Amino acid sequence: MNTRFLDACWGKPVDRTPVWLMRQAGRYLPEYMRVRSKCTFLELCKTPELAAEVTIQPVDYLGVDAAILFSDILTPVEPMGMKLDFVPGPVFEHPIRTMADVEALRIPDPEQDVPYVLDAIKILRRELAGKVPLIGFGGAPFTLACYMVEGKGSKDWATIKRMMYAAPDVYAALMEKITMMDMEYLNGQIKAGAQAIQIFDTWGGVLSPTDYEKYVLPYTTKLINGLNRQNVPIIHFVKGANAMFPIVKKAGGDVMGLDWHINLGTARDILGPEFAVQGNLDPTVLYAPRDVIEREVKRVLDENAGRPGHIFNLGHGILPTVPPENAKYMVECVHRLSQK
Repeated sequence: MNTRFLDACWGKPVDRTPVWLMRQAGRYLPEYMRVRSKCTFLELCKTPELAAEVTIQPVDYLGVDAAILFSDILTPVEPMGMKLDFVPGPVFEHPIRTMADVEALRIPDPEQDVPYVLDAIKILRRELAGKVPLIGFGGAPFTLACYMVEGKGSKDWATIKRMMYAAPDVYAALMEKITMMDMEYLNGQIKAGAQAIQIFDTWGGVLSPTDYEKYVLPYTTKLINGLNRQNVPIIHFVKGANAMFPIVKKAGGDVMGLDWHINLGTARDILGPEFAVQGNLDPTVLYAPRDVIEREVKRVLDENAGRPGHIFNLGHGILPTVPPENAKYMVECVHRLSQK
């Protein structure tokens, strides 16, 4: 099997830099859209054979060094007792606002409540045998709480922040419950066969460093410490966290995901040799001509300066209108320019 990705997670030397893309299974691929046209987004997430099919599509097309399970970070929240819909973004019918709302939430059993996720992982491990490793994933407690409290996406996340400041007991009870759910869910993925886990904290960067340390760090740390991590690297991605890496790194994990707002070499200097890094090309570069894509790939590789423990990725998810051939060319550039 191609083990470049896992080797880089552990900081081991590799023959060339491994690469995969966040949201690599998705709307920019015509093959994905053909599958998606036959079902809703949630039906796709909940049908193991289809989820496995769209997970494998970009591995075959792009030539990436890892597959990431097709699902959604909110998948395990629905069986906590919150009705979820996508119109087109995620919407919860009854957001969490009171202690009674928190107390009504249950901790799902992954094998009973989200068996389709675990079944998809088992299918993928069979189908990907001899190819590439499989990454499982989940949302960080704070990012999940943002959606659960706001009820949908937000520009300012004022409702969750109000709860943090004005109802800290409700906030703490909610975060504890989400952390326990997350731990069960991600350990279920590991047990089913996920070979790495990425924790997405998409909205962690909307807080000040002081608030992040007080209201987020304890729960992410508890989650990471509670994972069955034997030979399973943990990637921690906090979008917008560049100004608070010294705090974020305290959460633990093995790989730090980087968005595109920081020089990769600078990030490595701040994080130190104990962390591998993943990133961090601006996703919009994939709209550029080929010479610009190649130039920008080379820049990111040069910023890493040949240090072990680098996984090439975008600084956030691939955009749905990117030409697929540009993404494929980017992968080719990473492999060619980093070949030892």
